[in-house]
Amino acid sequence: MRLLSYTTEASGQSFGLLSANGRGVVDLAKHLDDVADLGDLVAQNRLAEAATHADAPADADLADITYERLLPWPSKIFCIGVNYGGRSAEYADKSDADYPSVFVRFPDSFTGHGRNLIRPPESPQLDYEGEIVVVIGKAGRRIPVEEARNHIAGLTLGNEGTIRDWVRHAKFNVTQGKNWEATGAFGPHLVPISEIGSFEDLRLQTYVNGELRQDDSPATMKYSIEYQLHYLSTFTTLRPGDVIFTGTPTGAGARFDPPIWLQPGDTIEVSVAELGTLRNTVADEFADGTTHAPPEPQ
Repeated sequence: MRLLSYTTEASGQSFGLLSANGRGVVDLAKHLDDVADLGDLVAQNRLAEAATHADAPADADLADITYERLLPWPSKIFCIGVNYGGRSAEYADKSDADYPSVFVRFPDSFTGHGRNLIRPPESPQLDYEGEIVVVIGKAGRRIPVEEARNHIAGLTLGNEGTIRDWVRHAKFNVTQGKNWEATGAFGPHLVPISEIGSFEDLRLQTYVNGELRQDDSPATMKYSIEYQLHYLSTFTTLRPGDVIFTGTPTGAGARFDPPIWLQPGDTIEVSVAELGTLRNTVADEFADGTTHAPPEPQ
């Protein structure tokens, strides 16, 4: 089952699942009473009910939809930094922390699959970070590592786009560089945890304009996905619909010499075979808030 949030010109914004043939979308708002959106579906723990409509006729063709941010307004978005094998070596301070590096992002710093990532006029240093993303399905506090999977609704993909110079404006914080509007994305689909095997068997790859830039597996993480849930739930209750970006491998643009920043017209693809591909392009934002991307090649 592949769940998504989307908009059509005919019916507006809704949520649904890919049809059985993979070419259309079943509008779950027509089949499930009192569910506002995909975040609400997760909060109500009704994914199994949604699956019963997998063979329903499609209400829209994929070609006619626009993907929206997978969960419209998650209440908490956590991001784990410097976690994959080799990441700590990318930093001047090579010390290895005893605990995960954690920061938070706002929902509107992300957009949906197939949409433009926005490079603001204040900085050219827009960078990519391909990630596996967890969506919480069951509330928990002080979750034991061995119980962590029971609290996960499913996985999706993320591009935790960053304005690099702004994460270095001050010591001990990265907030301002991580929260420019629509600099990142997550989606395209939520894949239920029941359809996913061992996290360590997943292979995460990021391509920029067809060039492989990141290629790694959660098997190299210092802090496993299960441990991340345990750690985060120690200081806050994880609730259905909360989101965790679980870290990015080596190979971001900032680590090249010289750095390779994203440019308008670039295409970034984040892929895991079991989860699909999150694809975004890049456009510039002008000071008046309008955006522009180069014309399509002839």
